[in-house]
Amino acid sequence: MNPMIAYCGLDCSSCPIHLATLEPDPHKQQSMKSDIVRMGAELYKVHLTIEDITDCDGCRTGSRLYSGCSNCEIRKCAVNRRLDSCAFCEDYNCDLLQKHFMTDPDSRKRLEAMRTA
Repeated sequence: MNPMIAYCGLDCSSCPIHLATLEPDPHKQQSMKSDIVRMGAELYKVHLTIEDITDCDGCRTGSRLYSGCSNCEIRKCAVNRRLDSCAFCEDYNCDLLQKHFMTDPDSRKRLEAMRTA
């Protein structure tokens, strides 16, 4: 299983927060974090500061987690159930996932692909 696919089906390898974590140039990293703050406000009506954008290695891979990931109810559920992915949950397509799929339909496609593999 690809460790950069989150429990919910998000692709962490393309996540702007993860990409900022990987950026070695501090000035470029700061600019990326500014873009994330702006995008959060415009697209999701979430008001963050640059300080809120902490390093993240992906919700299934490392110890550094963005606060949104460490507080994620889907992640907490999957960890508590000891699942590799929500794709393998007996309650797949629960209310939490349905809400998530509304904002990221590609997550559903990734999880469905796992279920049929």
